[in-house]
Amino acid sequence: MAERIQKVMANAGVASRRASEKMILEGRVKVNGKVTKELGVKVDGNDIIEVDGHLIERENKVYYLLYKPRGVISAAKDDKGRKVVTDYFTQFNERVYPVGRLDYDTSGLLLLTNDGELANKLMHPRYKVNKTYVAKVKGIVQNDELKQLRQGVRLKDGRKSARAKAKILSFDKKNDTSIVSLTIHEGRNHQVKNMLQAVGHPVKKLKRETYGFLTLDGLTSGQYRELTRDEVKALYDLDNKRR
Repeated sequence: MAERIQKVMANAGVASRRASEKMILEGRVKVNGKVTKELGVKVDGNDIIEVDGHLIERENKVYYLLYKPRGVISAAKDDKGRKVVTDYFTQFNERVYPVGRLDYDTSGLLLLTNDGELANKLMHPRYKVNKTYVAKVKGIVQNDELKQLRQGVRLKDGRKSARAKAKILSFDKKNDTSIVSLTIHEGRNHQVKNMLQAVGHPVKKLKRETYGFLTLDGLTSGQYRELTRDEVKALYDLDNKRR
């Protein structure tokens, strides 16, 4: 994927994007051996970029889908020494970071990448990426409670959640529990737990099963796979569909 040269320079840690633009205008940057002073020039992974005679090293962009187990932190490191999601990717040269987060005790689908642009876009509220969760909750969920979830519920911070898709998958009268599917596009802290708590059903266990069009198909807890080019393109295209 071709990108503006100043953006590539910034991503490679040469300088900020604005400072990189200044270097280009000053004639300090070469692309494939030729000085370029145009800010609109786009380059891809096959182009050779030099700044002040030095080659810049570009990290390949990588994209992974992880089936995060419970008891793992959605972060690159943890000051308490607990297992983090990036521990699953230490064999790679590229450093990846989680896109958003899942709670420590929540399992399921989590994206990791070193593509900051895509990560920032996906986490922006305008994207409204649908995410489906399956929750085991205390109590037998009633139809009127599902209706409340579908219409949006008042959370403990005083704000009302957006409309959600909600349905009961099963229930166990003996153990007084229900299995509920909830599809939302918001990403507030503890969103699903707080929504179900608001209708009187504390979450006992939670799993994220989908993220947009992506699923956990073929993976078991702790496994991951690399996204295909078509999947990465489709994630980028989500922005175009919202405009």
